Amino acid sequence: MASTSAEIVAFLLTISGWVLVSSTLPTDYWKTCVTDSTGVSNCKDFPSMLALDGYIQACRGLMISAVCLGFFGSVFGLVGMKCTKIGGSDQNKARIACLAGLIFILCGLCSMTGCSLYAHRITSEFFDPSFVAQKYELGAALFIGWAGASLCIIGGSIFCFSIAENSKSPRRAYAYNGAASVMSSRTKIHNSVPDKTSPKHFDKNAYV
Repeated sequence: MASTSAEIVAFLLTISGWVLVSSTLPTDYWKTCVTDSTGVSNCKDFPSMLALDGYIQACRGLMISAVCLGFFGSVFGLVGMKCTKIGGSDQNKARIACLAGLIFILCGLCSMTGCSLYAHRITSEFFDPSFVAQKYELGAALFIGWAGASLCIIGGSIFCFSIAENSKSPRRAYAYNGAASVMSSRTKIHNSVPDKTSPKHFDKNAYV
């Protein structure tokens, strides 16, 4: 029962993390945005994907890989959970759940690496006095990506530990009480049979 509850918690954590990682991609915080004095932001897409810098292409590839891994991890996690009727025996479901955990850990690592690489580039340019081009700051998409990556890693670790719990099959100890039962039955039979031996009467002449 505890293993099933742990798998449900792990599944909820990983799905939440995957949704957070996926939500970072369609936001405007990855684009070039300009905000005027009235608070209105104007964002535009990058003109060409091939003309992007190498670190932006690497971050984009890592985030897309994280989203794809999270999708496959959610499918394997759903199959490997004990509360579902698919996946075969408990041992097979435990292996599938462990595989889902590894996939979610890779998903979290890809998202964590992509967000950290982008944040490192932004902070290094921001604090570089010789950098004279436009400087950027850390946006909400990075923090959302870090939070989703952390949830995926935590939930995937719980999925991996579930195979160790399922491998410990409980063993019941049976005590052999055959001899005791036989002895008890014989004792009951012996006690139930009345003593038919007639009592001995001694005459007064028997004593000297």
